[in-house]
Amino acid sequence: MDAVTSSTGLDLTGLGLATPKAQKKTDLGQEEFLSLMTTQLKNQDPFKPLESGEFLGQLAQFGTVSGLAGLQKSFDGLAGSLVSNQALQAASLVGRSALVESPVAVLGAGGSVDGAVDLPASTNGLHVEIRDARGQVVRHIELGARQQGLVRFSWDGLTDGGEIAPPGGYQVAAAFQSGEKSEAAKTLVSAPVDSVVFGADGFTVDVRGLGEMPFTSVREISAGH
Repeated sequence: MDAVTSSTGLDLTGLGLATPKAQKKTDLGQEEFLSLMTTQLKNQDPFKPLESGEFLGQLAQFGTVSGLAGLQKSFDGLAGSLVSNQALQAASLVGRSALVESPVAVLGAGGSVDGAVDLPASTNGLHVEIRDARGQVVRHIELGARQQGLVRFSWDGLTDGGEIAPPGGYQVAAAFQSGEKSEAAKTLVSAPVDSVVFGADGFTVDVRGLGEMPFTSVREISAGH
């Protein structure tokens, strides 16, 4: 870098007044593109001139690329806004009760279990069985004839014999009568959301006693108990 001197002959380099180096420009802007196109037209082969259709095609390509770049910036901004909004909404789930798809329910000491059956078709007979870790049925809940949709049920924590079931995890299975055969149906249980975990593919909810599960497993959110 050359030293910069004043009219008095003083070296001004040490004062930070040296001439800055010109920065190289790597992006091809609109002015540069038009300059290249003009140069191309001036230096084209007179026996093989650039056809108007080809020239317009190049202009259209440049316009398309420029438009896509601007559109990409808009999409990036929109995606960032959606992620922020999603994070804010997800954080509000903590402390609420989530109805999630699960074949397992956790019974607390002296507590109960609320859940639902996702009934795919109307039926004349629907029942839910609560099984312990050994697969033994500890409670049979008859729900009778029901219409298609979510059918709520509640287990008070008592066995069929009227005894208090010990706290822990229990299997929940539902079956409904379809014609002359019995078919299984999906079960859902309600439990508090302890936390929300954010990841590269979205976020999951940590449901008490059931662990982390994708937000897509949540069917309903209600006020915490």
